[in-house]
Amino acid sequence: MDHGWGQGVLHPLTGLDHLLAMLAVGLWAAQLGGRARWVLPLGFVSVMSLGAMVGQSGVALPGVESMILASVFVLGLAVAMVRRAPLAVSGILTALFALAHGYAHGSEMAANTARSLYTAGFLGTTAVLLGVGLGAGLWAARHRHEAWFRWAGFGIAAGGFLCLAA
Repeated sequence: MDHGWGQGVLHPLTGLDHLLAMLAVGLWAAQLGGRARWVLPLGFVSVMSLGAMVGQSGVALPGVESMILASVFVLGLAVAMVRRAPLAVSGILTALFALAHGYAHGSEMAANTARSLYTAGFLGTTAVLLGVGLGAGLWAARHRHEAWFRWAGFGIAAGGFLCLAA
């Protein structure tokens, strides 16, 4: 049996769509400020773990790849447009995207892999990516670099086109 921790750690880094969406959630959380700074990242990881359980169970969840691609565009544009969404709206939106990302990670787990180690690996990497996005966003907000958010958000959304072309 392959223990799978390393596979889990690397999985979010091997797909541009996953990497960009997770950075965008952190950036958006920083932009929204207040409770969103911890609710969005923690909620994302929590719901992502539920999505992974569904994916690992073999239950079919239609439209996952489309939802993942949509997450890159929507979250990138949310950051670029510097929109202050209510916490309930931003929380529900990121939870929906987290479910899709978690499902994809869980369903792509190799056979004979320890679920708990694989899941812990990709959840850990996800938390780091969310933290990087949050940290970069807090830096930009502290220095009042609104233009930086715009460029980062449009760059993330543009990355979605690369994912679409792949």
